Amino acid sequence: MNTERSKELFLEAQDILPGGVDSPVRAFRAVGGHPLFIARGQGPYLYDVDGNRYIDYVLSWGPLILGHAHPRLVAALEQTLHAGTSYGAPCELEIQLARLIRQAMPGVEMVRFVNSGTEATMSALRLARAFTGRKKIIKFEGCYHGHADLLLVKAGSGVVTLGLPDSPGVTPGAVQDTLVARFNDLDSVQALFDTHPDDVAALIVEPVAGNMGVVPPAEGFLAGLREMADSWGALLIFDEVMTGFRVHPGGAQALYGVRPDLTTLGKVIGGGLPVGAYGGRREIMEMVAPAGSVYQAGTLSGNPLAMRAGIETLEALLDPGVWEGITRQAARLEAGLRAAALRLDVPVQVTRVGTMWSAFFLDQEPRDWESVRASDTKRYAAYFQEMLRRGVYLAPSQFEAGFLSTAHSAEVIDATLQASEEALQSLKTHAP
Repeated sequence: MNTERSKELFLEAQDILPGGVDSPVRAFRAVGGHPLFIARGQGPYLYDVDGNRYIDYVLSWGPLILGHAHPRLVAALEQTLHAGTSYGAPCELEIQLARLIRQAMPGVEMVRFVNSGTEATMSALRLARAFTGRKKIIKFEGCYHGHADLLLVKAGSGVVTLGLPDSPGVTPGAVQDTLVARFNDLDSVQALFDTHPDDVAALIVEPVAGNMGVVPPAEGFLAGLREMADSWGALLIFDEVMTGFRVHPGGAQALYGVRPDLTTLGKVIGGGLPVGAYGGRREIMEMVAPAGSVYQAGTLSGNPLAMRAGIETLEALLDPGVWEGITRQAARLEAGLRAAALRLDVPVQVTRVGTMWSAFFLDQEPRDWESVRASDTKRYAAYFQEMLRRGVYLAPSQFEAGFLSTAHSAEVIDATLQASEEALQSLKTHAP
């Protein structure tokens, strides 16, 4: 496979962009080689600048649930573009998208749009502190909630992939009120409440962990968090930036029947354009300025392009047949990957919730950050390269999720499974 033009561009990019990329995991540091520079996407495929085609399971890290350049989305964006890209003033599209979100998500009564998942989580936590009058938050090892200072503690995702500390430049003062519990371990949460009984404003959690790879919640874990939050007077925040409209049309809160006080969103609700949102109970959200005194603002928040892309995406997903089709293909992918690993006697744990999935090179099913850390990252890197050579583009890190779109047909899944079987067989023959 010829990727010389990508290699040339990466060398050029490193002179002007830190590390040659604008987001760390894209640099391929964890899997070796150089990143691919993409020329275009269409349906389930990416095409690089050298003309190679790949089945895409990154999908811009989750937003593209309709696939690349979906005709409905392209047409709607073109029409909206002629009316302007941003107004810095309210537009009707904001109301329409907010209504679609509220209709789908049980825990959302009011919504504030922002421009990224990081903005959404930092704003939701500020609001939680204001509402409760408390300072401390509880987060979970391996869960990533954006790159705000107070959240870069045991943060998973790219921080783990690159082997970085939580991050230079984050002061002790910035994280002094951030407490860390173990995912799927209610006892560790109880211990923090026992130590700080009157200080915890909120628990924030990825209801399905996606930033250490996909790790589902253990039975009773989310319900236990809800009960603890109520008992101790704290708010429960679901970070559904990744899981929103990915694990269920109503998010993880609908799938597991646990209603959070606040929800953060991003990715799918922008259809591939920059977007974020936070929402929740009316009495809490009405504290946000200008209705209340908790300040938060954004120049491009609610811009018409992102709103229109979100509306078209969510309306497409409202068709039950669409969701049924995408999850059916996701289940086929999961079953096929599991069967090949078992047949070839390669230790691979495949996890999936809805349209999110991961393949861990582990002996035991992952449950938390400690178990995920035992993954054979060298073997994953070798598998990644073998899949890439066979035209399948996976996340360039063991500690990231994979995603499906409506464009991933049965034929695409079959091609992926064939590539995976060959890749795993190659790993057995040429162990990394």
